[in-house]
Amino acid sequence: MKTYTIREIQANDNEQIAKIIREVLIEFGVPKVGTAYEDTALDIMFETYNIPDAAYYVITDDSNIIGGAGIMQLQNTTEKICELQKMYFSPIARGKGFGSKIMETCLEKARQLGFEKCYLETLPYMKNARKLYHKVGFESLNAPLGDTGHYSCNMWMLKDLKK
Repeated sequence: MKTYTIREIQANDNEQIAKIIREVLIEFGVPKVGTAYEDTALDIMFETYNIPDAAYYVITDDSNIIGGAGIMQLQNTTEKICELQKMYFSPIARGKGFGSKIMETCLEKARQLGFEKCYLETLPYMKNARKLYHKVGFESLNAPLGDTGHYSCNMWMLKDLKK
């Protein structure tokens, strides 16, 4: 029986999580331009999130990474709003409740860091992800917040972390 663990990202995780994220984006036909696919941070996730007021978590099945998600201050805003970022899972991890668990880990960390709201961007055809976001209290917005650079992501959501 496999053991599943959620833990903070480590430097030697960079290659595995970047590969998973790119494979999922290709699987879902996500445009490479204007999405996480072209983020320079993708190959240096540990270094990107190893700063104050940020965290990235991976989920492993024994020694293999099967998904991850992180939080970081939303760019170009002075409000205490973090962004839920790069939440992707390999096909073997889907439908097992890991999305809820890792998201709650991220949201709890966001509260500990003093964030008041959590923002995310997604795409219309990521229906299961959107259903999960709504289930945990994210509400749809009519326009984006901050400046993520992900102009191809045309669905925006926000959660009040004080509720």
